[in-house]
Amino acid sequence: MTPAQRRRALRSDSGNAALELVVLAPVLLAILGLVIAAGRTSVAEGAIQAAARDAARQASIALNPSAAQAAAQASAQAALREDGLDCDPVVNVNTAGFAAQPGQPAAPVIATVTCSVPLASLYLPGLPGVRTMRAVFSSPLDVYRSR
Repeated sequence: MTPAQRRRALRSDSGNAALELVVLAPVLLAILGLVIAAGRTSVAEGAIQAAARDAARQASIALNPSAAQAAAQASAQAALREDGLDCDPVVNVNTAGFAAQPGQPAAPVIATVTCSVPLASLYLPGLPGVRTMRAVFSSPLDVYRSR
């Protein structure tokens, strides 16, 4: 290959790296965005599970069903606020175990926390829509305590 042919071959390859970067950059940014979105979703689900755990525990140490519901609601709201999750939780507590007589085995308290999280707070600011997340946790009632 002569020097002139080499120069022509080198000139035909010039600019290919920049073109490849222009084509691949949006794909790489989209993949990075998906990884970040998956991480933020996982953190939000963990926060809702922690809120359900706290709600069930607080409900299980209450003295009556109405106090259990109030304690569970307050606990879930505090846990989600502490984790920085922007949602208003709906907390349902199964307090059937409170009907058992002291000394008799009681059904555990089951707390269900449902939260509709705006997609704008999870993924991108300004993104419309919500994602509903739900977590369930149970906590036992002490057999020998007064109810």
